Amino acid sequence: MDNDNRDLAKLLPALPILVELGASRHVTATAEALGIPQSTVSRALARAAEVVGTPLVLRKGRGVELTPAALALIPRAAEAMDQVRAGLALARQESGKQFGRIQVAFQHTFGEVALPILIRAFMQEHPGVTFDLQQGSRAFCLDLLTTGSADLALVAPPPVPSRTIGAEVLYSEPLKLVVPAGHPLASSGGIKLDAVRDEPFVMLEPGYGMHSIVQSLCKRAGFRPRVAFQGQDLHTVRGLVSAGLGIAVAPPERFETQMLNTGGLGWCEVDIIWPTAHRDVGLVWRNRSDGSAQATRFRDMVLAEGKDLLGAANGAG
Repeated sequence: MDNDNRDLAKLLPALPILVELGASRHVTATAEALGIPQSTVSRALARAAEVVGTPLVLRKGRGVELTPAALALIPRAAEAMDQVRAGLALARQESGKQFGRIQVAFQHTFGEVALPILIRAFMQEHPGVTFDLQQGSRAFCLDLLTTGSADLALVAPPPVPSRTIGAEVLYSEPLKLVVPAGHPLASSGGIKLDAVRDEPFVMLEPGYGMHSIVQSLCKRAGFRPRVAFQGQDLHTVRGLVSAGLGIAVAPPERFETQMLNTGGLGWCEVDIIWPTAHRDVGLVWRNRSDGSAQATRFRDMVLAEGKDLLGAANGAG
């Protein structure tokens, strides 16, 4: 082995440490970020300095100051690590194993049925993929997408596609009037929404897709809803309705018994026959060429198969 290769063999183990130190400028923070002892960081820096032939760091207070030699080396070390990561991803892909991480943001109501169905279908072909899931309001999900903290978002309604954002409706689901079990409309076969114009409404907070949908629906029916309570999830909304504190408009409940005979609580769903009441559920993504390959595969699968998968699930529900 010639001297250059010997030097590289000594320097390579220190590259991740140098790159992290370049970002944190602190030995303790570098050790914590990499999950290694401080002594390991110090020894790696000493070996790297020996190979380079000059110190790479100088003590400065509680942190360190990078020398000109370190400032010259660290950007190249970061580039080398990026190349190795890219090569590793290609090697794994060639091996037939599908690794990677997909970040998905979704509204609360899609965590019980829609999203699990889509993920299950994808992981049957890509079992090595990991999903990072974040749930919240429609506005929260779209903010995560815009800032790059999510690869994809499942929201209702999806935004209008633009130069930077792509979106497609996957399915549409009916909306129901939710009333307390003892309400005069509880046994109705269907109502016009203006029949409840004088009743208090329980709604999700602004920023949630259902808030704007219900406001728009009531406007089409010729009135503005009188909001008595606002919450952050539909389970709470239905709970408040079941206690007789108001009525609500919501998508159909799938797994809970509607007539809860517990402590006098209970609720039921009534069809809205006018105006037409539904919400569109869609997938949203950023239009970028440098996005995650696995996120792109997941998006393509959802767009190709999601309508059938979710349509069958909704039909069964």
